Amino acid sequence: MTATGPKRGATRATPLLVHRRRGRVVVLLCVMYFIAYFDRNNIATAGPSIIKEFHLTNAEFGLAASVFALFYAVLQIFGGWVGEKIGPRRALLILGLLWGLSTLFTGLAVGLVTLLIARAILGFSESATFPTATQAMSRWVPPDRNGLVQGVVHSASRLGTAVAPIVVAALIVFSGWRSSFIFIGILSMLWALLWYAMFRDRPKEMKGITKQELTEVPEAPKAADLPPVPWRRLIRTILPVTLVDFAYGWVAWVFFTWIPTLLSDVYHQDIAKYGLLTSLVLIGGVVGDTLGGVLSDLLIRRGWRAQASRRTLLLIGFIGSGLCLVPLVFTPPLTVTVVALALSFFFLELTNAQLWAIPMDVAPLWSGTASGMMNTGFGIAGIVSPIIVGALVDATGGFAWPFGVSIGILLAATVLAGAMRPKAVRPKSSSGDTGTIESA
Repeated sequence: MTATGPKRGATRATPLLVHRRRGRVVVLLCVMYFIAYFDRNNIATAGPSIIKEFHLTNAEFGLAASVFALFYAVLQIFGGWVGEKIGPRRALLILGLLWGLSTLFTGLAVGLVTLLIARAILGFSESATFPTATQAMSRWVPPDRNGLVQGVVHSASRLGTAVAPIVVAALIVFSGWRSSFIFIGILSMLWALLWYAMFRDRPKEMKGITKQELTEVPEAPKAADLPPVPWRRLIRTILPVTLVDFAYGWVAWVFFTWIPTLLSDVYHQDIAKYGLLTSLVLIGGVVGDTLGGVLSDLLIRRGWRAQASRRTLLLIGFIGSGLCLVPLVFTPPLTVTVVALALSFFFLELTNAQLWAIPMDVAPLWSGTASGMMNTGFGIAGIVSPIIVGALVDATGGFAWPFGVSIGILLAATVLAGAMRPKAVRPKSSSGDTGTIESA
């Protein structure tokens, strides 16, 4: 095995968790991803209550989601680069404390302006979180498990998304919508302190790690010793992936932001029912994320090239998600809507591990910066998707047009994903500098 990926034809996978110190790292990251997505998506379940209390239109509420994504998007690349420079240990400590405070501030909002400020701070603080976490994974996870580890941590994030509607709905009933933001803000800050205590930037600095485990991962340089980022080559490689990620993000933001409102306004479900139904829809993503990572890594171990493996799961996911959205254009009965949404989200999340694994595949030394470039697409989608969907709902009185537009975007993503060929980016002295991930 090399630092760029598993050797072609490999049949046995390197253990990810069992008897390995990296198991602790993966578990800590899973907890962080869970909290982060609970943190950023509890506003969707609280949305009807916030809209009512602050007398907002759907477009104004969409703006609250978009302002988060604006700061989240514009600082992705810079945040990933800073995370590489100071190391994941210190970076995630600072970020965790900051996003915890911003979540507390959300719970103290008194109107649209203060809500927008709180969401902007949250977007700023979370902008570097996942790129920095990807850098931590590149240091700790064997390259042949890139797809699986991304699938596992993003399954945890989707579990946070799925659990949020039930927990937030219960808290709203018993203590109001503000309490969920206060509780999760405190939890975020506690996680940050735990991360700093238990994580180390380089595996060999971890107490009790074995020589065997050290041989299973590439040698991680100190943050100060990283080669300069090859910006031009990295942009050429990652830009097509960013465009595909935008398409994924457009549809994902529809799920994250509007499902409770759809169930409440169109199907007249009360808060307890729409909280439960939203969770049932989103639980499909928990399965889809891990399964997508498992399948793409399995194909690689069976002799597939990494590029072909990631691309195959992208195509299956986008096509499946789009087909499952078709019935929703016609506003079917509630049962059909819930099943179609759950299946669509399952297929959509098959693609997520692939999008995050590609930066680890092609640029392991700069995976923080590369994944920040990639995830900029998701952030930009988060800026425009909630606003446009909210405006369409206000203009048409329903969700047929938003789902129709989403189907078209998924079709475009299918075409682009089938055509893209990301090249590996290595230090100039590396013989693999001009290769593609097909040779990785």
